[in-house]
Amino acid sequence: MMRTGCIAAAGVALAVAVGGGSALAQSAPKVVIGMSGWTGFAPITLAKEKGIFKANGVDVEIKKMPAQARHVAMAAGEVQAIATTVDTHITYVAANVPVTQVLIIDSSTGGDGVIVKDTIKTFADLKGKTVGVDNPGAVSYFWFAYLLKKNGMKMADMKVTNLGPQPAANAFAAGQVDAAVTYEPYMGGALKQTPGGKILISSRETPGVIIDTLAMQPDYIKKNPQVVRAIAKSWFMALELIKQQPAEANRIMGADVKQSAEDFAKSAALVTWYDKVMNANYFTYTLPGFMKETADILLEAGVIKKMPDLAVLADGGFLN
Repeated sequence: MMRTGCIAAAGVALAVAVGGGSALAQSAPKVVIGMSGWTGFAPITLAKEKGIFKANGVDVEIKKMPAQARHVAMAAGEVQAIATTVDTHITYVAANVPVTQVLIIDSSTGGDGVIVKDTIKTFADLKGKTVGVDNPGAVSYFWFAYLLKKNGMKMADMKVTNLGPQPAANAFAAGQVDAAVTYEPYMGGALKQTPGGKILISSRETPGVIIDTLAMQPDYIKKNPQVVRAIAKSWFMALELIKQQPAEANRIMGADVKQSAEDFAKSAALVTWYDKVMNANYFTYTLPGFMKETADILLEAGVIKKMPDLAVLADGGFLN
């Protein structure tokens, strides 16, 4: 991607700030991050494109893959880090792929939604309708199960077709399903193509339920603590760069998901990115209880068969 104007200068300043970025890059350890095109993950792409990771001594490669494939890739050594939701990390551990969350990335505050035809007015109207939602173990499935429980319903009340967030949005736009559980940027794109289509409920109404984190395997963390710290530091620097140069940062992040800078900014408004202070507070006060509540929902929905050891699932000691 093009590097122009003052944002290029900012990238240089970032390299200087961490002390000899170019020298570090020559021997930088390679880290592959498995993730999706979700708007909340975009600062990771920004950190890569602007050389922030390399300035901090890490050579990062990004691999886009479905949530269900990421733990398999990690177990095979194809990725060293995974960006996904807390509930999905719990399913990984339940599937005997140990992971430890080391960074809180974002909270969906409107970026996920159940989109429906205009004939569907309430959640109860979904009964008997066709709904496109991701497979068990994915965040869309977890969130939909959470919503169903809150509304006294279950999956069997609808005709469920298991589709990932992008295919679900495409199916909705094509009139193949009555409703879809999806997220930005796919949600906004589907609604643009669907006259009368609307958001029945979004993650704005369920704050704190869809939380994305970055996780690595415990053995990798133990052997590479400096890499973990460098990735966390790079995340926080990317957030600062967004504040300093929002237009150019939005252009770079939007291009990765085929959005204009303006459209990406609209999607990003539905996401809350977590800075260092928010990370420290969330690890200390919120994550332990939220993991227990999430695991209970996953057990009830049959997504996991036993309660995993939640104590090893988080370590907030790499934020500085």
